[in-house]
Amino acid sequence: MTEVVVNGLIEGGKATTGPPFGPALGPLGVNTAGIVGEINEKTKAFAGIKIPVKVTVIKETKEFRVEVGSPTTSALILKELGLEKGGKVKEEVAGNITLEQVKKIAKAKDASLYGNTFASKVKQVLGTCKSMNITCDGANARDAIAKIDSGEIKL
Repeated sequence: MTEVVVNGLIEGGKATTGPPFGPALGPLGVNTAGIVGEINEKTKAFAGIKIPVKVTVIKETKEFRVEVGSPTTSALILKELGLEKGGKVKEEVAGNITLEQVKKIAKAKDASLYGNTFASKVKQVLGTCKSMNITCDGANARDAIAKIDSGEIKL
C-alpha cells in the first residue's frame, strides 16, 4: 500500500480546500472537504495560532489520518499576551508576561519540551521570551531563569 503524506501549517480552525492541502490531496481522489472538516474540528481550540498538521492518505483505499502537532512556544506566548509579534531590536520590549502565564505555557507544551523537570521546561519558555524581547514580571527573562537556578523562585 502506498501512503502519501501532506504536511502543512494552518491557523487553528481555518483550513480550506486551497493550499497547502487541497492541491496536494485533490489528485489522490479523496474527499478533500471531509479532510479539511476534520482538520478544522481538531484544531478549533487553537484559533488564532498556526498549527502544524500532517495528513496521511493510503492511495489504494482512500483512507486518511489527520495528525495535529503542537503550536510553537512563541505562538503560545504571543496568543497569551495578545501580540502580533515579538520585538525586532534588542532594546524594544515587545511585552511583559507573568510567571504564571509562563507556567501555563510550559504545561501546555509539556510533551514537546526537553528537560526532566518542570523547572527546566519553564526555563525553556523563558528562553523563548528572552529571544522575543518579552520581559517576565517586569524584568529580563534571563533574570527569572537565574532566580529559578538559585532557588529564589520555587516552581
